[in-house]
Amino acid sequence: QVQLVESGGALVQAGESLRLSCTAFGNIFSANTMGWYRQAPAKQRELVADIFSDSENPERNYADSVRGRFTISRDNIRPTTVYLQMNDLKPEDTGLYVCNYLAGTQNYWGQGTQVTVSS
Repeated sequence: QVQLVESGGALVQAGESLRLSCTAFGNIFSANTMGWYRQAPAKQRELVADIFSDSENPERNYADSVRGRFTISRDNIRPTTVYLQMNDLKPEDTGLYVCNYLAGTQNYWGQGTQVTVSS
């Protein structure tokens, strides 16, 4: 069993920045992928960014809409914590940001943290 605890969501104005964090607790495999998905009203959940663990230079994936503005990273000391640094936020970035942990057959989701960007 794995639990995910997220934080960092807020109401901000366009152009501002936020940093989200997600920490995984429980039966963690060293090789895992953790990522952030966005759930916007009336839209399907979409991948924002993810990062693989088992490497000094882990593979990162980004949605086209956030590449160059968002950066996903892992805590160097506590690698079960991932951050999503979001810069130059836009109103279309608004949504519930949900953390995901994936390792083999393990697939867990957090409760989400709300990000609202006003124009």
